[in-house]
Amino acid sequence: MYDYLIIGGGIIGLNIAKTLKEKEPNSKIILIDKEPELAMHSSGRNSGVLHAGFYYSADSLKAKFTRDGNKAMHEFCDQRGLHVNRCAKVVIATNEEELKGLEELKRRGDNNGVELRWMNEDELNEKYPNIKTYKKALFSPTTSTVDPKELTLEFGKVIEEMGVAILTNTAYKKRISDNEVLTSQGSIKCKKVINCAGLYADKIAQEYGFAKNYVIIPFKGIYLKDKDNLSQLQTNVYPVPNLANPFLGVHYTLTVKNEAKIGPTAIPAFWRENYKGFDNFKLEEMVQILFYEAKLFLTNAFGFRSLAYTEVKKYIKSHLIGLAEGLTKNMNHKGYDSWSTPGIRAQLLDTKTLELVQDFVVEGDEKSVHVLNAVSPAFTSSIPFSKWVVEKYILVYCTD
Repeated sequence: MYDYLIIGGGIIGLNIAKTLKEKEPNSKIILIDKEPELAMHSSGRNSGVLHAGFYYSADSLKAKFTRDGNKAMHEFCDQRGLHVNRCAKVVIATNEEELKGLEELKRRGDNNGVELRWMNEDELNEKYPNIKTYKKALFSPTTSTVDPKELTLEFGKVIEEMGVAILTNTAYKKRISDNEVLTSQGSIKCKKVINCAGLYADKIAQEYGFAKNYVIIPFKGIYLKDKDNLSQLQTNVYPVPNLANPFLGVHYTLTVKNEAKIGPTAIPAFWRENYKGFDNFKLEEMVQILFYEAKLFLTNAFGFRSLAYTEVKKYIKSHLIGLAEGLTKNMNHKGYDSWSTPGIRAQLLDTKTLELVQDFVVEGDEKSVHVLNAVSPAFTSSIPFSKWVVEKYILVYCTD
C-alpha cells in the first residue's frame, strides 16, 4: 500500500512528489506515466520560457506563483547545473491604444513586485536595433529560457534520488475503489490518488465525482524555427496581449540553444493528442471536443469564431512571419523555414458559462486530489504551485 499515487509524469506531478517527500520523508510515493519516458507532453513541448509574472493581476494565483516560480526555477537550474539563457524579454506597443495595455502590464508587475523598467525608442534601438516600438517598450530582465524537457527530466531524477518510485509505460485505466486504481500494469493500492494527468485530468476527476462542469479543450501550439538564428534575435519579443484570453499573441522566442522561433499558434485541436495527422486518434474524444467547439463557434463565446479563423491562417508561413514583422525592423526572416514539434495545451472550459478558465483549478477530498487547470505559465509556476496544492489540498485531509 502506497501513501500517494500520482498520475502523470509532467512537471506538476513531479514537483508534487518532490514537495510531499520533503514534507513527509517516510511516505511511500509512486508516480505513473503512460508514456515510455517522462515529459512526453506539454511539460516537454512548451516554449521553455521562464516568465516573470507581470501579465496577471496581483490578486491572482498566477501572478504570485509565476513571480516566485521564476526565482525558484533559476535557483534549481543553478543547483543542478542546467543551462539557462538569461536573454530577458521586451514587450512592445504599435500604437497609442497598445501603449495603454503596456502601462497596465507595468502596473501589474509593480503591484506583484516584479522587476521591470521602461525603455524609450532610443534605448531600445541602442540595445536591440532590430526591435521597434511605439514611444516606449517594457523590459523584463528576469525572463529567461530553458530546455523544458531537460528541466522536467531533472525533476524526475531528483524525486528518484529521494525514494519516489516512477513507473513509465503504466497507463491509468480506471478507479477500482477509493484505495485502488487499475493500470495497464495491474492494480495499485494507495491511501490517496493525486491526478496530474494534464490532457486527461478531467476524465479521471469525473470518475471520482469532480470536474462536473468542466471539460478540457485541446489547443495546438506550433512555432516556426530559425535553427541557426540567421535573424540574430537577441531577446524574447512579445506584443501587448489581449488580456481577455489566455493566449499571448505571436511573438519571438530565443531558445536555450540560441534558436529563434516565431509563434505559437493556438489552433483548436480535434482530439487530445492531435499532434500530427491521425496519431493517437480517438473517435469518442473527437465527438466530445467537436461538440463543444461547435457550441463555442456558434455562440462565438469569448470570440472563439474569430480566434479559430485567425489561428488557422497561422499555418501559412508567410502569414505567421508577417504577423511577427510588426514587432521588428530590418530583421532577416529567411531562416524561419521549419516547424517545431507541436505541443498541446490542456485548456479547461466551463461547460455552463462556455468560458475558458484562466487561473489554476484544483478539486479534491480526503481520498483524491485533481489538478484540473494548470495552464501557462504552469511550467514557470510549478514549484510554488505544487507546494500550494500539497498544503491546501493534499496534507489538509491527512489526519493519520
